[in-house]
Amino acid sequence: VQLQASGGGLVQAGGSLRLSCAASGRTFSSYAKGWFRQAPGKEREFVAAITWNGASTYYADSVKGRFTISRDNAQNTVYLQMNSLKPEDTAVYYCAAHDRLRTVVSGNADYWGQGTQVTVSS
Repeated sequence: VQLQASGGGLVQAGGSLRLSCAASGRTFSSYAKGWFRQAPGKEREFVAAITWNGASTYYADSVKGRFTISRDNAQNTVYLQMNSLKPEDTAVYYCAAHDRLRTVVSGNADYWGQGTQVTVSS
């Protein structure tokens, strides 16, 4: 079972990136999914989460209005569209999956991707 995150890179402040997290080894269509990030010297923090059917989404206050989480269950993939990026968004971004949304949001998901680096220059 694997979650593979991709799409990170270097972007200027104000730019956009789209992260993807593809699952393999099993289907996660009935699982809630989320994104977390960890900046150097800081603890990992919640970014966004989405219910198994995409009906509800949740965001950290720091990214509301700029980031959008979505999913395509047919592709077993969750996305994070990041707009109006700021230097403080620089971090390694991780995707996570669990059968309970609350567990995803709390950071205790069973499944985690390997992370993708996002660097925003000022």
